Amino acid sequence: MKSALVTSGYLFLVLLSLVLIYFLVAVVLSRMSVEPEPENRKEISIYILTNGVHTDLVVPVKNDVYDWHDYVKYEHTVGKDTTANFIAFGWGDKGFYLETPTWADLKASVAFKAMTGLGASAIHATFYKTMPQNEACRCIDISREQYGRLVTYIQSQFDLDEHGKTIHIKTKANYGQDDAFYEAKGSYNLFYTCNTWANEGLKACGQKAAVWTPFYKGIFYHY
Repeated sequence: MKSALVTSGYLFLVLLSLVLIYFLVAVVLSRMSVEPEPENRKEISIYILTNGVHTDLVVPVKNDVYDWHDYVKYEHTVGKDTTANFIAFGWGDKGFYLETPTWADLKASVAFKAMTGLGASAIHATFYKTMPQNEACRCIDISREQYGRLVTYIQSQFDLDEHGKTIHIKTKANYGQDDAFYEAKGSYNLFYTCNTWANEGLKACGQKAAVWTPFYKGIFYHY
């Protein structure tokens, strides 16, 4: 019995140490900055948007660089409102998106799959008419060429069917009237979270970003 208790104590200390190391590394690397590209024409406005946990990349629905209607369709939303000017993209664990509307609904099986990378992923797309700038929403002006790279990055995260079309996830777990879910590539895990994904998107288009961060504050710290 005593041996079992000692072993359990050691395991607890090891686990606690790993958790502390994880958070320490996250804090340090999230404060370290990847500097933006030196030449940056301010031609297109994009946004980073957070709900206090998750970060979305927000882009124009349509401009002369790209029209997102081929990837995300108004008719996939509940409201089917065609007057939106912006679309927010978030990537994350499919189980969290569809089965966990609130933290109270979180299941141990969903959390385990998300942390270990065993679950599938999804892209959450939300239409907006306006993007008010505040502590939860920051505007970033980028060049047309940089925006093209961001478009390519976001596109590459969608899982496509045999016809090269995005795969709409039909669900009643929508967050509101103006959002839809799509099948995505990759797996969410402790080291590649929804915020890591958004941070990598900023790097892809040459913008200021954290070296690595699993948390939204690691992104917004630089803005």
